[in-house]
Amino acid sequence: MTRVVVVTGASAGVGRASAQLFARRGDRVALLARGRAGLDGAVAAVETAGGRALAVPTDVADFGQVEKAAMRVEEELGPIDVWVNVAMTSVLAAFVDVEPAEFRRVTEVTYLGYVHGTRAALDRMRPRDRGAIVQVGSALAYRGIPLQSAYCGAKHAIQGFHDSLRTELLAERSGVDVTMVQMPALNTPQFDWVRSRLSRKSQPVPPIYQPEVAARAVMYAADHPRRREYWVGASTVGTIAANAVAPALLDRYLARTGITAQQVDEPEDPDRPDNLFEPVDTDRDFGAHGRFDDRAHARSAQLWLSQHHGLLGAVAGAVAGAGVVAAASRRGG
Repeated sequence: MTRVVVVTGASAGVGRASAQLFARRGDRVALLARGRAGLDGAVAAVETAGGRALAVPTDVADFGQVEKAAMRVEEELGPIDVWVNVAMTSVLAAFVDVEPAEFRRVTEVTYLGYVHGTRAALDRMRPRDRGAIVQVGSALAYRGIPLQSAYCGAKHAIQGFHDSLRTELLAERSGVDVTMVQMPALNTPQFDWVRSRLSRKSQPVPPIYQPEVAARAVMYAADHPRRREYWVGASTVGTIAANAVAPALLDRYLARTGITAQQVDEPEDPDRPDNLFEPVDTDRDFGAHGRFDDRAHARSAQLWLSQHHGLLGAVAGAVAGAGVVAAASRRGG
């Protein structure tokens, strides 16, 4: 069935890859982002994939813009079935080197942007008692790392917001579902977009996955939104598990390795443009991929396991049951 899907941060990265994947099923996709060239490229990608596209220039930090975008989507495409929050920005620097206005802006886009999108979606979905909202999270929603205090703080905030909202929807027995997808390091243009005060160019902490891996997880979550969250990539599982079991040990490990792991041996241009306050894709379409194609994985075995946890549980139960029967037979013999 054709759906109306809204994707924020749709001009590049995970948002761009997700929009294109929804389009392959023939969905009508609304693309919310700031950069004109990026939006134009996303429209072309969606239409090439077989979907109908609607580009709506939007700064998600401004609720008024998000609300107007939602109104336009329903006027031109129809009732919203799925809303995917992806838009983000960041500052790569030690906390003491981040200006208060910069920290506020990261929070407004990366956290409040999700709040604004969720509110606009819920205001339309709740009266119809149907719909799905997907929050694109990160392993950093559970575990903060050095040089990303503003981004990690925003992702932690999204996690708390998600937990609270989910319980409220369950309490009212709502037909609207909200789920969250925790992502690993991804090969997206963000590492050449976000503001950086590092002396060397930044990189995602390996292992790195292609944005299409994230997009497949987003689509699956939109199709199966009753599950509270999904984990993508073995590194995500390892990070969340290690932080739950031994957070103090992980503190020390990240203090030793986390700073160098996020940089490559190439100097950063201190004058390069960034997307903190203004888009950088106004006259150039960056697409979904970053500069790490040669190091990025196109598949995640852990994602498959996450999607098939029910089947795996049944198999494990059957194996355990067979073991019990075999043991009982031996005792009986």
